[in-house]
Amino acid sequence: MKRDIRLAVLLLSIISLTVTAATVWELWSARERTLAEANIHNLNLTQALDTYVEGIVTQSSMLLLGLAERLEHDGNTPPQLDRMRQLVLRQQRLLNQLDDIVIYDAQGNWLMSSTGTVPAGANGADRTFFIHHRNDPSLDAYIGEPIRSRTSGNWVITVSRRYNHLDGSFAGVISATLGVENFLQLFGKIDIGKYGAIGVALNDGQVLVRYPFREGDMGRVLSRSPIFTRYLGEAPVGTASFSSSLDGMERIYAFRRNERYPLVTSVALGKDEALAAWRAEALRALSIAFGLLIVIIVIGSLLILAIKRRIGTEQLLVSAREDLLKANSQLEVLASRDPLTGLENRRRFDDNLAAELRRAQREGAPLALLLIDIDYFKRFNDTYGHPAGDECLRQIGQLLAESVRRPGDLAARYGGEELAVILPNTDLAGALAVAEQFMERLEDSNLPHVGSPFDRVTASIGAAALPAGKAGTSAALIEAADRALYRAKAAGRNRLESSTSLQGTHP
Repeated sequence: MKRDIRLAVLLLSIISLTVTAATVWELWSARERTLAEANIHNLNLTQALDTYVEGIVTQSSMLLLGLAERLEHDGNTPPQLDRMRQLVLRQQRLLNQLDDIVIYDAQGNWLMSSTGTVPAGANGADRTFFIHHRNDPSLDAYIGEPIRSRTSGNWVITVSRRYNHLDGSFAGVISATLGVENFLQLFGKIDIGKYGAIGVALNDGQVLVRYPFREGDMGRVLSRSPIFTRYLGEAPVGTASFSSSLDGMERIYAFRRNERYPLVTSVALGKDEALAAWRAEALRALSIAFGLLIVIIVIGSLLILAIKRRIGTEQLLVSAREDLLKANSQLEVLASRDPLTGLENRRRFDDNLAAELRRAQREGAPLALLLIDIDYFKRFNDTYGHPAGDECLRQIGQLLAESVRRPGDLAARYGGEELAVILPNTDLAGALAVAEQFMERLEDSNLPHVGSPFDRVTASIGAAALPAGKAGTSAALIEAADRALYRAKAAGRNRLESSTSLQGTHP
């Protein structure tokens, strides 16, 4: 009896540890999937913002290049400056982010401002960008640190160019100021959660724009941030997770160094916020697992108590045997299910088709088969991503299950994006009716698919049937349905084709 008790305790321990380990593993996997999805979202958003910022800087740089050429060839006489100001005003309508265009002479004195009258005695010789161009003969555009505009008082970012005299000597600087507020308005429309952040900085970590805006962040240098000290040295694009040096908040970061300009764009989500949905799901899973462990412990305690009391009656044995058969049946059901679509899996399909074929030949009944292929599914994954592809398969699996209602029918995931339906006691006409009903449901669902010429998710179906009283094999029935499916795909997809060449002989 002691040995039986020890074995029961060991079994309970193994089951409890298995349930615990499986739950922990599933929760950890779900957490990693959640973080991976957040990283993909951040990377996509970073790419879009990097392209946006690059476009603005490029437009500003091209405008400055044109003005510099006019100054170098036509001079900076008052009439010429007035014509240039009118030109800038027309250009500003195409570049909403542009705050002002200012032309400085070699001493830093203001010659022209696109906003209107030049303030008396205005001089920019102390500005970092002016000093840079005065000391550097390069004619490339220069992106400067954020400064306060001396005309509007707003925070602006400068994009500037040097222009020369005809002999190549320094003649002055043209600067375009981009309003930080314009960037913040765009960033504010992007959903990054309550604790998210968007930033644009120079390669040395100098903050140009950060959302949400804080006055103290302007001009701050983040050269000691892990993005600049570690990650950008390994790759120009990537993701990371660490606590912000600005506010101490732990975030999930995606960053991208611009290929043309010394700019780094980053997008961050609060890590706790990104994992909020996962935590709620984890809490539910833990509650279920804890309840299951309680049930296991209670059942185990009763079993040990039963052993101690030597309850070995036939009724107990029968009951235990029934419980075991029920558990095995449940495990068999779980083993036969495709975890993604909820349909039967390939193994269950093969076994069921062989069994139904034997029964059909024994009873002289017809047997039909549908093979279904989701059209352009690789394009769907390439366009929307694999998580969206999995969700699409789940929805189509549900539509197929709703179309196959008879108890003896079986819908299965045949492999990848291919599904199959076994229809006992069904001729070809009945199989076509089931297929048409499924295609109608799929059309009504109107699942979007921009990569498909139909602009929605469609399917191609091949149907085949073994007539009543004829002999055949599983391979022949599958091959006939597959040939029909091939014709449907070759004819342009989103079609239903049937096979009329299934070979069989009278038994």
